[in-house]
Amino acid sequence: MTTVRRGREKLHYLNPAPINAIAERWIDRYDRERVRALADLKTALEATPMSGSDEAFVYTTYIRTTPERLWQALTDPAFTSRYWGVTFDTGWTAGSPMTWEQGGQQTVDAAQVVLESEPGRRLSYTWHTFTPEWAKAVGVSEDVLAKLVDERRSKVTFDIEPLGELVKLTVIHDGMETGGTLREMISQGWPALLSSLKTLLETGETLPDRAG
Repeated sequence: MTTVRRGREKLHYLNPAPINAIAERWIDRYDRERVRALADLKTALEATPMSGSDEAFVYTTYIRTTPERLWQALTDPAFTSRYWGVTFDTGWTAGSPMTWEQGGQQTVDAAQVVLESEPGRRLSYTWHTFTPEWAKAVGVSEDVLAKLVDERRSKVTFDIEPLGELVKLTVIHDGMETGGTLREMISQGWPALLSSLKTLLETGETLPDRAG
C-alpha cells in the first residue's frame, strides 16, 4: 500500500507486495536475483494501482541504487535517452522551462516547466504538449492525437526515499482527465519504462526496445 498526502487528503494506493524485501531476509542469496527478476515481471504485468480518483496513476518500485544516482538517471540525457528515448533541456530548478526531445522531434511550450526540484528527494514537472510533429515521430495516430489535445495538461512527480541499500521510487502522474486517453496510455507506459530504468541502474543494460 502506498500512501500519498495531497493537501488535507491522505490517499491510499494499492501496490504489489514488496517481494524483494522478503527475498532479502528469507531466500538463499543464490536465488535472490531470480526472485527479484520475477518480482519485477509480476509488477510490470499485474500492477494496477488503485485510487479514489481515476485521474491519478501511482506506481512504486524499489531499486538497488543511491538517491544521487537515481536523480541522475531521471535528469541526465545520457540516462533518459537509454531507457526512455527522451531527453530534456532544462535547468532543473523550480520554474525552469523544459524542452522535450523524442524521436528526433523537439516539443517547446511555455507551459512545460519544472514544478519542484529537490535533488535526491523529489522532482515534479508538467507533462509535454501533444503536437502533430510529436505524434508523427512516435507513431501516434491522428485520432488519438485529437483526443490527447482535448485533455488538460497533467504533471508527474517522482518521490525518492532511501531504504538501506535500496531506494524507494514512487511515481505519481496526476491531473489527467478521468477515463481519458492519456490515463489509459500511461497506465501501460510507466510500468515498462520504470522496469527499464531499474534494469539500467542495477545491471547497466536496458530492457528490449519498447514503443515510445
